[in-house]
Amino acid sequence: MRAREPGTATTVGGDVGELVVMWAGFPLLGAAAGGLLPLVADGVAGLPWAPVQGWFELVAGLPYRRALVGGVLLGVLAGLLVAHVGTRERLIVSVDRGGARLRRDGADRDLARQPVTAVFTDRKELVLLGPDGAELARERSDLSRRRLRDAFREHGWPWQDADPHRDAYRRWVDGLPDLPPGADPLLRARQRAVDADRQGDARELRDELARLGVVVRDEDRRQYWRRVPLPREETPHER
Repeated sequence: MRAREPGTATTVGGDVGELVVMWAGFPLLGAAAGGLLPLVADGVAGLPWAPVQGWFELVAGLPYRRALVGGVLLGVLAGLLVAHVGTRERLIVSVDRGGARLRRDGADRDLARQPVTAVFTDRKELVLLGPDGAELARERSDLSRRRLRDAFREHGWPWQDADPHRDAYRRWVDGLPDLPPGADPLLRARQRAVDADRQGDARELRDELARLGVVVRDEDRRQYWRRVPLPREETPHER
């Protein structure tokens, strides 16, 4: 294998096999499911509790060949749409000795190396910690833990095999007295977002909690939290 040139960033993203599965496998599965539609449409249309009965009645009323072609085409299009969304939502990590770039859905997040004190994976999330254990980034991904570990270690980052602060987490229960003011309603709102799988809302509320000095991690739709010191504001004579 050819040696990597000094200073070259290492990129960890979905491999070719993953892209093949998404862009070939999903359309094929969609085509197979769409091909079954004419076979089940008549039976489903006769069920009084079935959803979107009107669509199944429409398919059942079409000639079989036309319904088959239409079902296959719709299945392929649905598979391509899933592949497109999956490709955009993949996390791509580029790391060198000076910093790391996290890319998702066409948006980049750049992190400097200097403040990072630990890098690790927590279940299916990549986590970077800063001073005092504050989270600088937590990104969900299906990237290989081994590839991430090798990339960060290659460039001298402080990779950890586990969360160094894991024992500090406590399960959130509504009304805990140790939380800072304003954290409890944010955690209640975030729990509703987690239960409804509203990932964007959950991420925004995580950021709001971080401003209060509360770090949150999820496990099986349960929230666990720990406190970190808030950054000390500079006094006028320190500026």
